[in-house]
Amino acid sequence: MSLLPFDDITLAEAASTFAALGSEQRLLVLRALVRAGPKGLTIGELGARTGITGATLTHHMKTLAATKLAKQEKHGRSVICIAANYRELDTLVSALLSECCADCTDDACAPDSHCHSDHRTGEDHD
Repeated sequence: MSLLPFDDITLAEAASTFAALGSEQRLLVLRALVRAGPKGLTIGELGARTGITGATLTHHMKTLAATKLAKQEKHGRSVICIAANYRELDTLVSALLSECCADCTDDACAPDSHCHSDHRTGEDHD
């Protein structure tokens, strides 16, 4: 069976991005950013919420920024605002979920019966 490339993201980009989420601490950082909303957090607030500080937090943020899952805004030498990149997160998840049931031949395997959402129509199925 041959898998076609994703529409909005290459397979290599998706693999690299999912690999970046392979760290528990990095996933914790991204989760805190998602929970904070589009205004994001200062690096100090992010450290306080996650319990990760200093060079470790800086390392995780560099990785998340390199994969475009997080955005950093710098003012001078200080990182002022850090936020999740919702568009990139949506692209990543949509690329994966858009394949739901693509190879099913059984009538019981209908996406609307078990998939989180049908990304072709934008309808939720929670």
